[in-house]
Amino acid sequence: MRTVLVLLALVGFCYGQTKLGKYNLESDISVSGLSSGSYMANQFHIAQSKRVIGAGLFAGGPYYCAQGSMITATNACMKLPTSITVSTLQSKAQSYANSLLLDPLSNLARSKVYIFSGTRDSVVVPGVVKKQEEFYAPYVTGPGAIKTVYDIAAEHGMPTDFYGGSCGLTNLDYINNCNYNGAYEALNHIHGGLQKPSSGAALTGQLILFDQSEFFKLAAPSTYGMDTAGYIYVPAACQGGAKCRLHIVFHGCLQAREKLGDKYARYTGYNQVADLNNFIILYPQAKSNMSNPNGCWDWWGFSSTAYANKNGYQMTGVERMMLRTLGLY
Repeated sequence: MRTVLVLLALVGFCYGQTKLGKYNLESDISVSGLSSGSYMANQFHIAQSKRVIGAGLFAGGPYYCAQGSMITATNACMKLPTSITVSTLQSKAQSYANSLLLDPLSNLARSKVYIFSGTRDSVVVPGVVKKQEEFYAPYVTGPGAIKTVYDIAAEHGMPTDFYGGSCGLTNLDYINNCNYNGAYEALNHIHGGLQKPSSGAALTGQLILFDQSEFFKLAAPSTYGMDTAGYIYVPAACQGGAKCRLHIVFHGCLQAREKLGDKYARYTGYNQVADLNNFIILYPQAKSNMSNPNGCWDWWGFSSTAYANKNGYQMTGVERMMLRTLGLY
């Protein structure tokens, strides 16, 4: 029976979208993201800290930085760190938590957070990313629980050790070959004790295209800036029923399926880490619409004023995807 299910998943990848599956998973989840995906990973971590025990944050700023304003998002939260008052953002998070719109912030004490900013990043400047560290500092209190990497001469993009453009130069895929395996470094900091894959190791699992539409109940996914399909990478061991862990990856602007196809899901290094360490990697996909022409994740409020808490449309949709993989939805 399991062989039949795997074959059906492969057929779905080749000829259309299959239904997102349920897997034998540990209860602790981790997340990561680049740029708008970093903002989204941060929001999801803060909102879902009962389940999400760590976050890898590449080139993004602190929680609720935009405060519902696109102007603030594209100015202060990308270029002007001196305009960001972290205490205001922390107060907003506490207010949401008091209203049960976020899990208790006290959960973050057990978390581990990895933060990366390239010294040559001209899109989200390093000073903004360092505000992320400032936001987390009162909550993530374990010794060495916050790891920062601020010394690699990288432009804006996901750093890999095998694929992408020149590390310090702009490329339109925003994937940078920096001789640095960012996916591994983030996951290893969060979970510890992971095997490191060789550079660009051949994959043994399957990248599956799944239907995202069922996770959005009130309107078509595009209404909320979401694609009808996403990707999930399932190592052979996890397909065979081994106990695995779920990691959710949020792409950046201009990196979704509509722009890059499966390039971000294939070539950012997560799948190689997954093969060696029994992770399933979920790649939900945002999509452009009139309010979001670059296919970014909602970190400034284009889909709803609740974008940064549990009631946000994108946040709720991804939560349902997460729960499905756990067999709870």
